[in-house]
Amino acid sequence: MGVFIQQMVNGLTVGGIYALIALGYTMVYGVMRLINFAHGDLCILGAFVGLSILTGAAGGGHPGAALLLLAFVVSIVVIAVAGVVLERIAYRPLRKADRLAAVVSALGASLMIENGIMLVWGPQVHVFPSNLLPATTWHFAGATISFIQVMIILASLVLMAALYSFVNHTRFGTAIRAAAIDQDAARLMGINVNRVITSVFIIGPGLGAIGGLFIGIYYREAYFTMGWTYGLYAFIAAILGGIGNIPGAMLGGVLLGLFNAFAAGYVSSSWQDAITFGLLIVILLVRPTGLLGERVAEKV
Repeated sequence: MGVFIQQMVNGLTVGGIYALIALGYTMVYGVMRLINFAHGDLCILGAFVGLSILTGAAGGGHPGAALLLLAFVVSIVVIAVAGVVLERIAYRPLRKADRLAAVVSALGASLMIENGIMLVWGPQVHVFPSNLLPATTWHFAGATISFIQVMIILASLVLMAALYSFVNHTRFGTAIRAAAIDQDAARLMGINVNRVITSVFIIGPGLGAIGGLFIGIYYREAYFTMGWTYGLYAFIAAILGGIGNIPGAMLGGVLLGLFNAFAAGYVSSSWQDAITFGLLIVILLVRPTGLLGERVAEKV
C-alpha cells in the first residue's frame, strides 16, 4: 500500500506538469491545426528565466516567497511575449501555406530556442536552490508526501480548472471555441481571429512557463535539451487525451504521469518509458482519436 500511495502521489505530481504543458499543444492545434514543436523549449526557457531571477536577485541568500512569486510572474510574462513573437515570425506568414511548411518552421524555431538557451546559460546542468519551498513532509501508510508535491498538484488543478472555466464560460472563451470550429465563419460573426490566435500563444506558453518552473523546482535541475524531452511527453499526453481537446490534455497528462510512476515503482525505472509507450500504443489502437476524442469540426 505504501508503494502504491507513493507512486500515486509521484504520478499526480509529474502528471500535473505534463498536463500544464500539454494544454499549450492542444490549444494551438485546436485553433490553428498546427503542432507547435517549439512549445517544450519555451517551457524550459521559462525555467531558465525563473532560475536567473531566483539566483540573481537572492545573491546567494534565501530567495523567499516574494522572490519565488516574482520568478513565476516574470517567467510567465517573458514566455508569453516569446510565444507571441514566435507566432508572428514563424507561423503567421505560413498560415496559407502547406502544413508541412509550418511543421518545418516549428522544428526550426525549436532548435533556435534550444541553442539560444545553450548560448546564454551554457550547456552545463543548472541546479535550482534547495530552499525555495518548505521542506515539510507528511508520512501516510508508508508513503512520504512532500510540500512541493502537494503544491504542484494543487496549483495544477487550480490552473486547469481556471482555464476550463475561462474557455467554456466567458465571452472571449466562446470566441476561442468559435475560431477553433471555423475561422472564416468566426470572422463573419465579427470575431477577431488574429486576436484569438495571439491569446492562444499567450495562454499556452504562459502555462508552459509555470510547468517549466515546476520541473526545475521539483527535480532541482535544468539543462538546455530538457525542452525536447518534456515537450515530447506533453505532446503524447495531448494525443492520449485527444488533441485539440482541453479536458483531454488534462486527463492525458495525469494518466501519462501515473503510467510512468507505476511502471517505475512496480517494474523498473529503466523500463518505465517502454511500458508507458506500450500502453499508449494499445490505448490508441483501441481509440485512435484519444480517450476523449479529437476536437475536429465537421463542416456541413
